[in-house]
Amino acid sequence: MKLAAIIFFLILRSCNANAQFPEVQNNLDRRIKAFLEDNANNWRDMNVPLSDGRILYDLIIENNYTKAVEIGTSTGHSAIWIAWALSKTGGKLITVEIDKNRWLQAKANFKKAGVEKFIDARLGDAHELVPDLQGKYDFVFSDADKYWYKNYFIAMDPKLEIGGCFTAHNTAMRGSGINEFIEYIESLSHFKTSYAPNSRSGISISYKTAPTPGT
Repeated sequence: MKLAAIIFFLILRSCNANAQFPEVQNNLDRRIKAFLEDNANNWRDMNVPLSDGRILYDLIIENNYTKAVEIGTSTGHSAIWIAWALSKTGGKLITVEIDKNRWLQAKANFKKAGVEKFIDARLGDAHELVPDLQGKYDFVFSDADKYWYKNYFIAMDPKLEIGGCFTAHNTAMRGSGINEFIEYIESLSHFKTSYAPNSRSGISISYKTAPTPGT
């Protein structure tokens, strides 16, 4: 009975892990999935958990987003999920990281996963790079310094297309600027904000429903 219970547990764990991944349709899917599976227990440096990566993937696929920005690359786990989705929609990701060692590791991970052509990985201070971004975008994922979340949102709001989405990680936390950020996004009449129900860390999802006031 003990052996049978262990086998059942291993089968159940495998099924749950596979449920986290999208259906494999081509060689790139197989390569990305294999990389994520092989490194499932190796993500450090404030990377998102696998389940949150899948949430980001689904948001992009469901809305056919193509012009994405990530604020806070770390070593690349969330960016790989975002890029995987963008490989389906024909899009590209700009991701910003301030720490050179993490940036270099992320770039190596992008190459190993086979998603480097879908990512423009920029090294620098997001406080400066994000306001300077040119053009329009339809998806943003913020996972950098929490006390600056509101500022990142304000910088990206005019650049975000109607129907676009601003997401932020760790919104289940309180303090460190999260409270101020949440109060701000929930007060806006031109955004509709909800929260991913299956994220332990918390992911806010703010859809832009009207033009930015004053623009």
